[in-house]
Amino acid sequence: MPRRIPHTALGGMRTPGGFPGFLKTASVCVLMAGLLTPLSPAAAAAGTPRSAEAAQVTAANDHCGNQCSDILPPGQNGNATLAQILLNQAFGTQPAHAEDQLGPYASLAKGYSTLTNATINTFFNDASFGVPADQVASTVKPAGRGDVTIVRDKKTGVPHITGTTRYGTEFGAGYAAAEDRLWLMDVFRHVGRGRLTSFAGGAASNQGLEQQFWRNAPYTEADLQAQIDNAVAANGARGQQALADADAYLDGINAYIDASDSGRYFPGEYVLTGHKDSITNAGTIAHFKITDLVALASVVGALFGSGGGGEVGNAISLLAAQERYGVEQGTEVWESFRERNDPEAVMTLHDGKSFPYAVRPGNPQGSALPDAGSVVEEPLVYDRTGSAAASSAATASATAAATALGSARRGMSNALVVSGDHTASGHPIAVFGPQTGYFAPQLLLLQELQGPGISARGASFAGLSMYVELGRGQDYAWSATTSGQDIIDTYAVELCQDDHHYLYRGTCTAMEKVEQKNAWKPTTADGSAAGSYTMRVWRTAYGPVTHRATVGGKKVAYTTLRSSFLHEADSIIGFQMLNDPDHVKGPQTFQSAVQHINYTFNWFYADSEHTAYYNSGDNPVRANGVDAEFPVWARSAYEWRNWNPATNTAEYTPASAHPHSIDQDYYVSWNNKQAQDYATASWGDGSVHRGNLLETRVKKLVQAGGVTRAALVKAMADAALADLRAEDVLPDLLKVINSSPVTDTTAASAVSRLQAWLTAGGRRTETTAGSKTYADADAIRVLDAWWPLLVKAEFEPGLGTGLYTAFTAGLPVDETPSAAHGPTGSHAGSAFQYGWWSYVDKDIRAVLGEPVRGPLARTYCGGGSLSACRDVLLTTLKQAAGRTAAQVYPGDDLCAAGNQWCADSIVQRTLGGIKHPGISWQNRPTYQQVVEFTSHR
Repeated sequence: MPRRIPHTALGGMRTPGGFPGFLKTASVCVLMAGLLTPLSPAAAAAGTPRSAEAAQVTAANDHCGNQCSDILPPGQNGNATLAQILLNQAFGTQPAHAEDQLGPYASLAKGYSTLTNATINTFFNDASFGVPADQVASTVKPAGRGDVTIVRDKKTGVPHITGTTRYGTEFGAGYAAAEDRLWLMDVFRHVGRGRLTSFAGGAASNQGLEQQFWRNAPYTEADLQAQIDNAVAANGARGQQALADADAYLDGINAYIDASDSGRYFPGEYVLTGHKDSITNAGTIAHFKITDLVALASVVGALFGSGGGGEVGNAISLLAAQERYGVEQGTEVWESFRERNDPEAVMTLHDGKSFPYAVRPGNPQGSALPDAGSVVEEPLVYDRTGSAAASSAATASATAAATALGSARRGMSNALVVSGDHTASGHPIAVFGPQTGYFAPQLLLLQELQGPGISARGASFAGLSMYVELGRGQDYAWSATTSGQDIIDTYAVELCQDDHHYLYRGTCTAMEKVEQKNAWKPTTADGSAAGSYTMRVWRTAYGPVTHRATVGGKKVAYTTLRSSFLHEADSIIGFQMLNDPDHVKGPQTFQSAVQHINYTFNWFYADSEHTAYYNSGDNPVRANGVDAEFPVWARSAYEWRNWNPATNTAEYTPASAHPHSIDQDYYVSWNNKQAQDYATASWGDGSVHRGNLLETRVKKLVQAGGVTRAALVKAMADAALADLRAEDVLPDLLKVINSSPVTDTTAASAVSRLQAWLTAGGRRTETTAGSKTYADADAIRVLDAWWPLLVKAEFEPGLGTGLYTAFTAGLPVDETPSAAHGPTGSHAGSAFQYGWWSYVDKDIRAVLGEPVRGPLARTYCGGGSLSACRDVLLTTLKQAAGRTAAQVYPGDDLCAAGNQWCADSIVQRTLGGIKHPGISWQNRPTYQQVVEFTSHR
């Protein structure tokens, strides 16, 4: 058996990616870079091989029995020197460990059908603690310290960090993080501060990215520091330990910056963006400071952990419904499309227990709906000059605003967890992980941490990896999905004196102006012409201003108040607990740990005996009668209970009121509804949701019994290729069409192709691995073209153009793999999360006369007539069948028009200088674990 080095527990951005016109000088630059003769990172850190005699068979604290696996494409190494970047751009060569997890990850799409437990690690990494002695690639004492060792394995280059002191362990974590992700960490500390363009260049995508995040977290430096101070003060000894851990982590990062700078092996992007000189080494890489960690956390929280918002948009669509149908019927129609508590929705907790939250009040109080047509979005960007005034910049700003101000389109991630009562071994099995998009380098990094009070392996966001955030401990594993419950409310502040004063508890009070001025000039990496602008946010006690309007003729500003605003650092305590083997000893202590995480996540747990679930987030207790769906007046009677505006703290719902469970027969989550009566902020939690793709498959496995790791991976992988519309809606559409013989040859041919694809499983999968051509390609093209046509023809005549448009603003019609959507843009893998599939499903079933629980308030397809509905479907189907592939897949900067496979493909979006090839589409977590523990402490 291989011997392992033991670990014991002692207690849309654009950065270098294109280089237009740059490769002409690549060979010259490579020669120039070669003349610099940089030291290797390992040599600079005085690394020495670890002797085999020091190894033991296995780590004594590992209870996984070689049955823990994980994967994180494209690879562990996210840093590249200038020479490596130029070689990659010119010849496609990859730095070591930059891409070695991409192939196994991609191969699962065609390899899962024959998967066995024995072949799981063909597609995943062995996630056991330690490194087999014959697999040690390097052993480093960072900065010559004697209290920490970083061992990297030959296969993936993942750092296994062992400290004899707590400080040394965290120092090593910081050093290894910088070694793997320094440029990315630097990019995102600037994104969090709204300073990306000044740092990385003025490309329109960079402008959009910094605007998207800074709009929701417009913090001053004092704000960032105060969040650290408050989190430490509020958490006693654990708060003090978190501060000490963060300081040690920062020391490790900065030690690597100094070593790489003097050794000239720092990331080459610093040269390409003008921060360093490749000849003289002039220029600096700024040290990291503790407020950078808060800036980074604000980006992660906004991307994945902040449910809610969109109340102004909800109000606009409600007014449109009431204008169309009258107040009473219009409200009924609106509520039926909102589906806040749909009885047909798939739920993570299916034991029937109710967890009421953000439910519709019987007698709403304090509503501040705008006067029709009065809403104006608050500008963010002022004083544009140069390229900031280009049309592409304006488009990027509009997209950023829509993303930032929309309601809860921040999901992704899935989990499949089965109790030991239904597995072949009698031990629970979990296959779970976050969908964080695909980037190069990846937002997450892998690591193993072993030291006093820390024992874990898994993934962490780069720059926040003082603890493992998703992964495994000695005898347990955990993961999360975005939950999206509503922790964001919109208040209408009445203006007084002028547009920048408002009534606050009876006093006319000045708004606070917060600004960020950015300017840029062309660089080798980003040739965007020089430009500049100012981002300006007006802050009130009730949060930043997002819109202006009138309510009953009174001028108001709408503001957004988020419970995690000014509390981006608070979750550090929960992650600290998850890494502490002395804290997490079972499902109850796991739940107590994640209760300290204030972001909105679903948390899942498995050990050798138990499974568990908990929904985290600081859910504010709202005043009686307040409807969380709409803006309310900024008055004391409608504020969060016991709200303190100085600290933005309030009374939060107790842990017992959050959906939670231990040892349910199985859990599935794909950002679906958590539990009965627990309202999520996003639209579309109805009868058809991508969570159904997991529910159907896992329920079938559990009913059969004897579930294995391979079987659960297969269920995930099969769902990852499924077209939700085909699997759950197309059968009823065809039932309507086939209610009479189809005589039109064009329509009949399309129906035949769709039926054949449905019979084959309705998957979007290659004919053979690497063919880059879909089986059933024509049927897929037809459905992709048909869906938006049929939805519009089905609903717009009944709703009217105004209301239909308002509803599509709240919930897009479709989200195919080729769609550009959400913060991660196109080619991002995640698909079928938001769309009108529930509406179509419920409406078509009603037309067919089938029972529908929670029906739409009216029947829309053909006005409820089966024959008229059939005509609508056939007419749009014929239109779709006539659309060419080039019309359906118009192409982008990566794909030619008409290339269906490429349009769907996953691409690692470049955040640095290294590029990777696209892979075939899969709808699965970016980082994923497969775990089955065999024993417990």
